[in-house]
Amino acid sequence: MRRYPVKSMLGEEVAEGEVSERGLAGDRARAVLDVATGRIASAKNPRLWRSLLTVEGARAPGDAELSALLGREVRLIDVPPEGAAFERSVPEQVLAEGVEAEVSHTVGTLGAAAPPGTFFDYAPLHLITTSTLERIAALGPRGHVEALRYRPNLVIATEAEGFVENGWTGGELRVGDDVVLRVMVASPRCAVPTLAHGPLDRDPDALRTVARHNRVEPLPGMGEQPCAGVYARVLRPGRIRKGDRVRLTPAA
Repeated sequence: MRRYPVKSMLGEEVAEGEVSERGLAGDRARAVLDVATGRIASAKNPRLWRSLLTVEGARAPGDAELSALLGREVRLIDVPPEGAAFERSVPEQVLAEGVEAEVSHTVGTLGAAAPPGTFFDYAPLHLITTSTLERIAALGPRGHVEALRYRPNLVIATEAEGFVENGWTGGELRVGDDVVLRVMVASPRCAVPTLAHGPLDRDPDALRTVARHNRVEPLPGMGEQPCAGVYARVLRPGRIRKGDRVRLTPAA
């Protein structure tokens, strides 16, 4: 179980935590604002912001030090500005041209399926299964892939083979005794899994393998996207703990 105290910075493992409609307590509590553009800094645009993944969010430095690291004037914020937006580089172009290339990007607004005032890209929780991680590892050249590259809140142990979350959309997950989640959509993958994460080197195949073997349409009209894991929202809040049993009720 992981939370990411500052958006796009390194996360931390926690043994237990409260879950509310705003996600896991302490997750994405702050973000970095690009002063020049008024946009939220996101490693989804690796040319500008990949260095965020060298910083531990729980011990984020002050604004001056961050600005020096990133080469742009930034400041840490805990409330999103109105209409907060972020840039997402086209992941296939990043794969083809490299993380330093100036490639095409789209501009997204925060939290389409999250409460106002949060820093989530889409929904408050991101989940991935061991089945999906094992499948990516088996299909990729390294034979291994690190879960933290995909920045999940929960890694769910599953016995079935393949990208099992693809069939979870619309279903409910009961985590432990109290928490109930609604699975919303498959998670489209950006360039972030390919980047260096702290001591982990770059791994382009963390995205390339997914792009080759698991392209699905998360929402009508989006077209097929490389996906791994799912987004969820909280139907019933409560406390969850590492090792809690997870039960799926499929969509009717």
